[in-house]
Amino acid sequence: MPSTAKIPVFYSFHFANDVFRVQQVRNMGVIEDNSPVSVNEWEEIKRKGDLNIKKWIDENMAYRRCVVVLVGSETASRKWVRYEIKKAYDSGKGLFGVYIHNLKDPRNGASIRGANPFDNFTINNGQQKLSSVIQCYDPGYDAYRGIASSMSGWVAAAIAQAKYR
Repeated sequence: MPSTAKIPVFYSFHFANDVFRVQQVRNMGVIEDNSPVSVNEWEEIKRKGDLNIKKWIDENMAYRRCVVVLVGSETASRKWVRYEIKKAYDSGKGLFGVYIHNLKDPRNGASIRGANPFDNFTINNGQQKLSSVIQCYDPGYDAYRGIASSMSGWVAAAIAQAKYR
């Protein structure tokens, strides 16, 4: 499988709940990702309203080839995660999810597994759930090792699949 070390991705996640888990994934250094936004920067973006949030997402996702949804306990219900999933799919970007509930947050430890966020979308005029065509991987109990060893393959597979949608 070709190297994905230089393929730029956009991480979609529930900031408040999962930022520490997401940092672990970013720090694996397996793939190129977008620069993380700090808590203060995110609060400033949010304070300026929904149009500013959409603008930030659109700008940061624009040149990314793949969107990786890092799925925690509440990710599927998050308004901006849903926006990012729809935008990624509609733009023909590679798209997939990874359950991160077994990555340990230093404050709270592991978490419960969240719902598949792709279950919230339908395709083919409402006849099919998006989750039937977009993968959401569970890296298992040793999530760190599972993600680190599989992420580049998942990215490559999602990009290849996007070409045939």
